[in-house]
Amino acid sequence: MQIKGYLFFVFIIFLTGCSVKQPVVTKSAIITFKTKKFKFNDQGFIEKYDDKVKLTILALGVTESEITIYKDKICKNSISCFDSDHFNEQFLDESYEKDFLYNLFNKEDIDFKDKEHRVFIKVIYNQKEKGEY
Repeated sequence: MQIKGYLFFVFIIFLTGCSVKQPVVTKSAIITFKTKKFKFNDQGFIEKYDDKVKLTILALGVTESEITIYKDKICKNSISCFDSDHFNEQFLDESYEKDFLYNLFNKEDIDFKDKEHRVFIKVIYNQKEKGEY
């Protein structure tokens, strides 16, 4: 009897461990991101998970790039990842907190302007979905 219970427990762990995590929230939006070295203003999707935020940027309906934002790193197209401090230093400003982008993209309304460091980040959600947050 104990062996069956153990095997059932291992089976449940195996199934949940191999499952693909689904986003908690997915929204389509116009995403504007302008800095000294990084610029885009395109339609896309924002997927919020428990531990990350994924931006999918579209150009003419085709995925142009994906940016995944964690508390401690930022990855582009799942190929190149930057430590958050390094990303901030390269694309924003070294004065930003390590988890700045993660915290920003976990807000409902995203409209950030920093004239001193020339950083502008704004998200406009599609009207039909706006009230769902």
